[in-house]
Amino acid sequence: MRPTHASADTATVPGSTPGTGIGRSSGPDAEDTLDLRLPEEFLALCAEADAADRDDLLDRVGDWGRTRTSAGAFHLIPVRCERDLPLISGWMNDPAVAEFWELAGPLTLTEDHLCAQLAGDGRSVPCLGVLDGTPMSYWEIYRADLDPLARHYPVRPHDTGIHLLIGDAAVRGRGVGSTLVRAVADLVLDKRPACARVVAEPDLRNTPSVAAFLSAGFRFSAEVDLPTKRAAVMVRDRAVRDLL
Repeated sequence: MRPTHASADTATVPGSTPGTGIGRSSGPDAEDTLDLRLPEEFLALCAEADAADRDDLLDRVGDWGRTRTSAGAFHLIPVRCERDLPLISGWMNDPAVAEFWELAGPLTLTEDHLCAQLAGDGRSVPCLGVLDGTPMSYWEIYRADLDPLARHYPVRPHDTGIHLLIGDAAVRGRGVGSTLVRAVADLVLDKRPACARVVAEPDLRNTPSVAAFLSAGFRFSAEVDLPTKRAAVMVRDRAVRDLL
């Protein structure tokens, strides 16, 4: 089913005089006041700091690099709408995917879903899954402890969640999904030292997805009622990652 994520609002402050850096308001009964306009250089630094904060929420997913799996070399690449939207929208219109993601329809439907994450605070990062150089899956790596999901299970700080779909129908049903889920869970635990658990919440009706997580070393934790589905909460613990 469609995951949901929060986005941020922005505000502007009127009253400054363009080009001066300082504005002066006046009126018959008003005292003079100074409206500070910050230099462009400072605003640019603030924007860079905001981008760094967004990256820090998930320890820079885009820098995690390639990992070797039995299926081939795998790489998570953060989505760029101008490059990836047609491909991802095409996957969303595959009936096998649409049944659970509910994003079948025009490009704008998928675009809105992606933009809500890309314009947010970095708690969810949409990625292409690239196997041996070929994009074949879509992933969302997200902070489960900062997600609405946290209201429905005993969350721990830095719990990291995974949503995914296999876009290439030719590789479905061959065990590739569970191989990649295990690889991504290992990446999360390797690259996010503060994270002790990787979680997922597939639709209970999606038995291939539940089976893939179980095969990837996740354990079934609970059934929960989410706004759009009844889900299986799946957990992979750092403490037992090498035992399952």
